[in-house]
Amino acid sequence: MKISLWPRHWPTKNGLPTREIILFVVIAIIILLATAPLVEFNPITIVKSTGNFFNFVSNLVTIPEWSYVPTLSYKMLETIAMGFLSTVFSCCFSLPLGILAARNSSPLPIVFHIVRNLLSLMRALPEIVWALLFVSALGLGPFPGILALTFVTTGFMGKFFAESIEVVDVGMIEGVQATGANWLQKVIFSMLPQAMPDFIGTTLYILDNTIRSATVLGFVGAGGIGYELISSIRLFNYSRLILIVLAIYLMVTILDYLSTQLRSYII
Repeated sequence: MKISLWPRHWPTKNGLPTREIILFVVIAIIILLATAPLVEFNPITIVKSTGNFFNFVSNLVTIPEWSYVPTLSYKMLETIAMGFLSTVFSCCFSLPLGILAARNSSPLPIVFHIVRNLLSLMRALPEIVWALLFVSALGLGPFPGILALTFVTTGFMGKFFAESIEVVDVGMIEGVQATGANWLQKVIFSMLPQAMPDFIGTTLYILDNTIRSATVLGFVGAGGIGYELISSIRLFNYSRLILIVLAIYLMVTILDYLSTQLRSYII
């Protein structure tokens, strides 16, 4: 049995796509063609640059600098610790903010709007920009990186938590209210238990993302493996670079597997 990704006959009277779908595709193509010059997108440049790309990759086929492994291991552990600690701190801050940012759990409309805008502000700039700010204020090291990751991650997790709370079943909330529960009891005993699976999935995803983000904060001196990575690239030290790339790949693969297994076990 062959499965076609593109339907031969659309579920319409004439078997053709609707005018809305055709209009959407045409508008999307026009937008792509109009914005391509703004980002200097040129397929010919990509084709011409393939030689440089393969030349760079071929330089990675070299004998690794095994004496660098102890330093690499320490930096990788530092990167993992940065991602883990920032996720833990973000959970502590984002859960109450998420409750206040949800329409059905926020005590007052003005609180809802203030917290929503605060979460938007926290995630408006990327982690590396906040890392630059904290490094300039606190100096070099992993601590500014943890603060930058915590600040941005709290904005994202608070938004995800709020959206999870907003889609909970109203019936359970009304049942708890019927017992005479106050606002806090309603949130704890009716909203949070329903949203808990989404909370767990979001937290594990954020943990994976923060550890990935921690690998690049070292570019600005905020700890982690990033500084070693950018230094190896700038100095063309391919014997170290291949070890760093492999270590990052193994770290992401192992964490992805563990988070998947943990999420399946908990949920």
